[in-house]
Amino acid sequence: MSTTSTETYKIAVVGAGGKMGMRVSDNLVKTAHQVAYVENSPAGQQRTIDAGRELTDAATAVADADIVVLAVPDLALGPVTADLVPQLKAGAIVLTLDPAAAYAGLLTTRDDVIQAVAHPCHPSIFLQRQTPEEWADTFGGIAAPQDAIAAIESDDPEKQAIVEATVRAIYAPVIDVHWVTIKQLAQLEPTLVETVACMIGALLNEALQEAVNTMGVPEAAARSILYGHTQVALANGLRGDNPFSDACLIAMDYGRESIIKEDWKKIFRDDELDKNLARMLHLDHIER
Repeated sequence: MSTTSTETYKIAVVGAGGKMGMRVSDNLVKTAHQVAYVENSPAGQQRTIDAGRELTDAATAVADADIVVLAVPDLALGPVTADLVPQLKAGAIVLTLDPAAAYAGLLTTRDDVIQAVAHPCHPSIFLQRQTPEEWADTFGGIAAPQDAIAAIESDDPEKQAIVEATVRAIYAPVIDVHWVTIKQLAQLEPTLVETVACMIGALLNEALQEAVNTMGVPEAAARSILYGHTQVALANGLRGDNPFSDACLIAMDYGRESIIKEDWKKIFRDDELDKNLARMLHLDHIER
C-alpha cells in the first residue's frame, strides 16, 4: 500500500465551482493544506461561495502554488494551461484529472514545471461496504474507499509525494495510489474503462429496455434477473468465483459471435487510441 504524506502544501484548484471542482474542493477543505479556489464562470463562483469557500483570482492562486489542480473540461485544458503555466513558480506541479489532453500533447508545458495526471478508480464492485453511506457512494470521494491511478513526469520522490498527498486528499478516502506512465493511464482511461466497461454498462441497459419494451417482460422482473446475474457474471468472469455452467458457456459463445467483432482488441493499439482520443477531444488527428 502506498504511503501517506504528513506534509502540507499550497494547492490551487482551477475550476473549483465545476462538477469535479466541487468534488475535490469538498475534500480539500477538510485537510490542513493551504488551498486557493479559482473559478471564472458566474454559476461556478456562486456554487463556491455557497459552499463557504473564498474565491481567489487565478494569478494570485497559482503564483506560489506547489501544485495546481486543473478541474476543468478536457477541451479547456489547452487555453487554461497556455494562460497559467507561464505564471507558475519553478518546480510547481500541474495536475490534470484525466490523461487525454496530456497524452495528446495539448497542454502548454515548461521544462521547470512538472506535469502529472491522476484519475479515480471509483469504488470497486467488490468493495466490502460497511455503511449505507458507503453503499450510496458509487462514484467515490465521499464515503466509499477507492484506489486512484497517477502518473508524473518526474523521478523526484519529493514531487511524487506532493502528487500522492494531493491525490489522496481530493479522492478521499483512498486505499492505494497506483503509479503508471501517462500513456498507460490513457490506455486505461478511456480504452479499458470507457471504451469497454462503460460501453458494456450502457449496452446492458439497452438490452434491459429491449426485454421490457419489445418482449413485454415486466420491468421489475427483468431488472431483478439482470442485476443479480450481472453480479454473478462479473464475479465469475473477473475473479473466477464460480464456474459458468456448460449451457451458459454455449450462450456466451453465441453472444460473442453475434455481438463482438473478431478484431475488437485493436482498440488497444496506439493508432486506435489516437483515433479515440482525437474524437473525444474534437481534433482531426493527434500529432506524434
